[in-house]
Amino acid sequence: MGDGTRIVTASDGRRLCVRDAGSFGSEMPLALFWHHGTPGMGVPPRPLLPLADELGLRLIGHDRPGYGASDRLAGRRIAHAATDVSDIADELGITQYAVMGYSGGGPHALACAAADPRVVGVVIGSGLAPRDADGLDWYEGMIPSGRRVLRAAERGEQARRDAEAEGYDPEFSASDLEALEGPWSWLGDIAGAFTPEDLDGAVDDDLAYVHEWGVDLDAIVAPTLLIHGTADGIVPVDHGRWMAKRIGAQLWEREGDGHVSAIQALPDALRWLRAHAPA
Repeated sequence: MGDGTRIVTASDGRRLCVRDAGSFGSEMPLALFWHHGTPGMGVPPRPLLPLADELGLRLIGHDRPGYGASDRLAGRRIAHAATDVSDIADELGITQYAVMGYSGGGPHALACAAADPRVVGVVIGSGLAPRDADGLDWYEGMIPSGRRVLRAAERGEQARRDAEAEGYDPEFSASDLEALEGPWSWLGDIAGAFTPEDLDGAVDDDLAYVHEWGVDLDAIVAPTLLIHGTADGIVPVDHGRWMAKRIGAQLWEREGDGHVSAIQALPDALRWLRAHAPA
């Protein structure tokens, strides 16, 4: 594998596909681990690469288990992401790092922040709250396809797999569609790379979202920024509001933005991260 892609062996012997964009803007870059959404791949976001170089950030992603060339880990919980990223950081000789998660990648990024003291900053875009979040009506405001798929996941793996037959309509907002015609068309490229062989990853993600995460949110001490659009129907904004209050994070609430268009704020979030994380 070339272009910064390599296989790292996890501590339990599984293969993890790691995608390292490197850094050309600094001799001592801060590693920033990207956590992709569902479905997705660990390719670092193309729209952020030039600014990351300018700021001295080394963007690194990995395909979660069951996606791409990463071996499946059946029954994985959100917390397992912390072990995998810790193994990758050890292999790459990384002594401190930040995490950034989009959509379903948000919980996985938070797992790292809760478990690994090397995490020095967190950015989450359009991220999910725990299914058992106290006082949160988790499905309120969610599009029908999202409710159907995730309720199926609550019934178990086979029910979630059966739900694939009905398809999925993301009901993107006008602002989302506009964003997808610009630099964030990259997300469409990533979605287009999803194959039937990657279904295990998506199924396991959804099962993990609706069951106990195994993450101690009280252990998160790194500076944390959440970004969420008020018109998000895939992950409603109340998820972001609940999480911001629960962990004491800063919340950038984007009026009128949807699930995709809200992450147009990620360049500013990179600047925020550089200002709040240790040099």
